[in-house]
Amino acid sequence: MKSVLPDILGPDLSIVFCGSAAGAASARAGHYYAGPGNRFWPILHATGLTPLRMAPRDFPRVREFGIGLTDLNKREFGADADLTRAAYDVPALRERIAACRPRVLAFNGLAPARAALARERLEYGLQSERFAGAAVFVLPSTSGSARRFWDERPWRALAAYV
Repeated sequence: MKSVLPDILGPDLSIVFCGSAAGAASARAGHYYAGPGNRFWPILHATGLTPLRMAPRDFPRVREFGIGLTDLNKREFGADADLTRAAYDVPALRERIAACRPRVLAFNGLAPARAALARERLEYGLQSERFAGAAVFVLPSTSGSARRFWDERPWRALAAYV
């Protein structure tokens, strides 16, 4: 089955961001983090992870800045509550991360982190375990529907770590 959004991966990446799945707006647009209330692109620039504020349509350019993008569920799109948990493909994510060997795997939200790490209780920030050789960060979701949980401090900690 075809992926909703293509992976943006490759060698020499500092960070790979992994979300649950493409949101509905992203699936329609064909761009990562395309929802009007999504904070992903602004926070990348605000933390210095990118030298310019990018737009969702610019998503393939993130590799220029040592950043990769993927999702745990590549086949479905929508809100986390609407996704099929069986479509969270942890072995495939592990293979992708092992192949590109980024320094950090950063989960954009608790849902993909819980599924990938097989842990229900997680705190935001740097985790003690590694995933396919990469250090792991768990970050507050940038989704507009997760605004009440927004805290940019873990994002700033990630930028300082990198």
